[in-house]
Parts: sequence; C-alpha cells; structure tokens
Amino acid sequence: MAVKVKIPAQLRPATGGEGEIEVEAETVGGALDAVFAKHDGLRERITEDGDLRRFVNVYVSGEDIRFQDGLETAVEDGAEVTILPAVAGG
Repeated sequence: MAVKVKIPAQLRPATGGEGEIEVEAETVGGALDAVFAKHDGLRERITEDGDLRRFVNVYVSGEDIRFQDGLETAVEDGAEVTILPAVAGG
C-alpha cells in the first residue's frame, strides 16, 4: 500500500530536504522502516531502542498512534503518516 510520510522541517536535513516520502507499508512501523532504509540518519532522531522517542508524536490521517496500536497501527492505501517532534521554546 502506498503511504505518504510527512517529514517536518527540523528533520529534513536528515532526508536531504525531502518533506514527503512515499513508501509501501501496511503499518506505521513498516512505513518508518521504509523511510529509514532510504534515510538511515533519521532513525536515531525518531526512535530509541526500537520504539518512538518520548518527544516524537506520529499521526495517521490526523489520529495519534499512541491511542491506537502504536507502531503496529495499520495504514490504508493513500494514508498520510505525519511525524511531529515536540519543539521547545514556543
């Protein structure tokens, strides 16, 4: 299934400036793994010990995955996965 992963501006240096990456995946974790396969430097900024870092929020079509099945949350064809790290100072 084709899924769009939206990358926020503060993480784009790790993706060569890409703001949106289309990957094939059935779960959020699969989508992130596919993005990491293309841009491995992003992995350490988003995950720690195989799970999301505390300050990183991920949404599927506007719904926080922490209130769903976490990284095992299913994604449908055409879904948007948005990565939103918390930003201090605001």
